[in-house]
Amino acid sequence: MLRFLRLPRGTALTAVVLAAVALLSSAALPAASARAADDAAGADDVTWSVRTDSNGFGKERTSYTYAVDPGQSVSDALVITNHGSAALQLAVYAADGYTGAGGQLDLLTPAESSNAVGAWTRASAATVTVGPDASTTVPFVLSVPATATPGDYVGGIVTSLGSSADQGISVDRRLGIRIGLRVSGALAPSLAIENPQVTWGGTWALGTGTATLSYTLHNTGNTTMGAQQSATIAGPFGWFPADAGDVAPEVQILPGETRDVQVTVPAVAGMLVLLGSATVTPIVVDASGSTTGLTPVTTQAVGPAVPWLLLIIGLLAIALVVAALWWRRRAGAARRQKEDERVARAVADALAQAQPSAPDDTADAVGSATPGTSTIRTVTDERR
Repeated sequence: MLRFLRLPRGTALTAVVLAAVALLSSAALPAASARAADDAAGADDVTWSVRTDSNGFGKERTSYTYAVDPGQSVSDALVITNHGSAALQLAVYAADGYTGAGGQLDLLTPAESSNAVGAWTRASAATVTVGPDASTTVPFVLSVPATATPGDYVGGIVTSLGSSADQGISVDRRLGIRIGLRVSGALAPSLAIENPQVTWGGTWALGTGTATLSYTLHNTGNTTMGAQQSATIAGPFGWFPADAGDVAPEVQILPGETRDVQVTVPAVAGMLVLLGSATVTPIVVDASGSTTGLTPVTTQAVGPAVPWLLLIIGLLAIALVVAALWWRRRAGAARRQKEDERVARAVADALAQAQPSAPDDTADAVGSATPGTSTIRTVTDERR
């Protein structure tokens, strides 16, 4: 059972509150007759409920599920109960379904065009009036075109009560039940992993940070898919792997839809490069909610993990050590140069003091000569 409060597009305010949804899994809502709740702004207390009709398809069903051949049709009914004290006039229509931002099933509005379940389903009446404390049954027929592509389709049959609120805002309360349809034919389940990326948040931390592996699951087949997932983060060459632990499974990805996934692993060391790996086991979900596992698919992504803060601190420390060594070497060279200069001066002074005075030859030659006389020296040849 689907319960909505919608403010249609084109008004001053647009909002959608999805109160409950029956999924294509065993986690579907256990009751299909919950009452429509008042909106948060305190609108009029108008309540009603919807449920599936008890017929050959079963009793107390939580949703409508069909397997239909192309060109064939199926008839069923919706039961509406008015729990209020005044009669209700409700619009009844069918719409295609899609996965909303919160991962839950939502339905298109009447202003939006449906081309599958919403276009193939016709209620016996576009509007019904339900008396106070009374119920009415609305038959509908789902006719599958002969040209319909085999595979899974999702939509819903909706009851709607429109009202006006202050400031010109139209409030549309919607209450419906999901329709799951499988068109017979060749099924081609396929789930692809696209755009894998790994990032690291420890750039300006002291060594460790949170690693995030992100990727997109794309249902490229024609069946509704689920996914069991696991992921790891490792350093270069797969060193020091860290498991991401339990990764939330994806319950329902409709054909053609995508789902963004982010897996985080805390306290991962900055190893310059990180390798993120994900393994996804596709799960085929049929209209009844049963599942079948397929061959796992894997993906990998490489991203930088440079601890810049730690690296800068390390480079500064190395620079300080190099500067200290250079300063020490320069100071030692200056001291050695001064010592060499002092030793050179000392040697020069010592040599200067030790050198003897030269003899005065002129004085010896003429010391005994008197003016007007000459001294004749006789050289004797000793060889004689």
